[in-house]
Amino acid sequence: MSLQVTGTVGLARFQLRRDRILASLWGLVLLAVVYASASATNGLYPTDADRVEAARLINASPAAVALYGPILDVHSLGELAMTKTTVTYALFLMVLAMVLVRRHTRVEEESGRTELVSAGRVGRRAPLVSAVVESGVVVTIISALAGLCSVAGGLPAAGSLVFAASWWGSGMVGVGVAAVACQVSASARTCGAAGAAGLGVIFLLRAVGDVSESWLRWLSPLGWNTQLSAWSQPRWWVLLLYPVTAVALLVVALWLRDRRDLGAGLVAPRPGPAEGSPRLRDAGSLALRVYGPSLVGWSVAAAVCGVLFGSVVPSLGTLFDSATGQEMLRRLGGSGAVEDAMLAGIMSVVALILCGFTASVAAHAGSDEHDGRTEQVLATASPRGHTFTALLTLVLAATAWLLLVLGVAAAVGYGAQAGGFGDAAGRSLGAALAPLPAAWLLAALAILGLSLGDRWALLGWVLLAAFATVGIVGELLSLPDWVVGLSPFQHIAKVPSEPMAWGPAVVLTVLTALVSAVAWWAYRRRDIG
Repeated sequence: MSLQVTGTVGLARFQLRRDRILASLWGLVLLAVVYASASATNGLYPTDADRVEAARLINASPAAVALYGPILDVHSLGELAMTKTTVTYALFLMVLAMVLVRRHTRVEEESGRTELVSAGRVGRRAPLVSAVVESGVVVTIISALAGLCSVAGGLPAAGSLVFAASWWGSGMVGVGVAAVACQVSASARTCGAAGAAGLGVIFLLRAVGDVSESWLRWLSPLGWNTQLSAWSQPRWWVLLLYPVTAVALLVVALWLRDRRDLGAGLVAPRPGPAEGSPRLRDAGSLALRVYGPSLVGWSVAAAVCGVLFGSVVPSLGTLFDSATGQEMLRRLGGSGAVEDAMLAGIMSVVALILCGFTASVAAHAGSDEHDGRTEQVLATASPRGHTFTALLTLVLAATAWLLLVLGVAAAVGYGAQAGGFGDAAGRSLGAALAPLPAAWLLAALAILGLSLGDRWALLGWVLLAAFATVGIVGELLSLPDWVVGLSPFQHIAKVPSEPMAWGPAVVLTVLTALVSAVAWWAYRRRDIG
């Protein structure tokens, strides 16, 4: 066994160094949300009666419970403050764990680097074990800091400790799910889809269990987060479920790893046709073929988010009847009716999250260039300018498509609760499409990073994390106006609370065109690879 894991420590240290920027940015966003939630809630609900009423309204809304989980103790400030972070942001931590494990196992095998490393003094299990160790270290650090941020925000230390433990447990289960998923297929993309499906099942089991079939929540680590009751009379035995599940998944992953060849998967890939389809003769068709499956997945996610959040909006307005709550809503979502402000605020946040598709496309294109696949495409009759234009057109069109899907789905959910689809469609579509110019600018900046070289291909993710930090929690953290204004999403109108501001929209669109032109020029002039 010792020979099987030789080199684990060295690989884990190297992986931590590679992920220092990605993990730090991801962690900063999560920690900022935790601190903002902890510090803002006491001002929103200053009395026990306010908290009881808010908790009662959340528990009375099936859509809100499906999204965030139930509040078991309606008198608990901590449970009310962390109702979103307990489930939703714990899921984001699990996603980070999956990204790290996949990056250092299946992606490295697919590129051939694992085979190169294994030619030295590295054991057969070392790449997988080191990825698990590195991801576990990242999850542990972020979870511990989340507990400290909760305390700094004014919540009790004991509850913050248990809350941090639930995050750590969720993250470690995410590591185990990713480790198993990465043994399934030789394709990194397929393994990523399998892991995402696993996390989706975990979230769905928790949502259905909290809304109807209560026994299902015990099948999901996210369900354990709420049932742990971290902020009042914790069920300490629930904490044992996380490490037991994580260890079981890791044992299965190691068992599967020992039964497959390096670079292969448990599911053998199907051979492609002897001749390529005529539809793949141009760069646009190839881009659609490569990124189409991912776009379908993001479209489904946009539809689900739209229906759920649209269903929540009509019932969340009554949570902010106090003067302080109305002022906070005005700052986050604009002036006007409470429901319109909530719809505007939620749609802008979800629109920012959906920009992750653009960032992923740019990052994947950078990987293709680094691994030599881009050169193979350019060696054909596809000019460099056509290839770049096809990719830029795809991300701009896909961004508009995802926001359209979000708006239509939100109208369905909103209309089902409010009793009318017509009015809900106009308000939801306006709220979802208003951030489009800002999302286009982010897409152009992500492609600009790609045009500067494959090392800059992650610029989209960096900017997405930065805009999320200063835009979503900037005002809650009382950051300077000029810092908050760095995010283009802060310059869009809060539709339907406010009328559409066409001036900023035109400016952002012109900036998108300028950035795209610079990216096109830079891509044509530099060396590929």
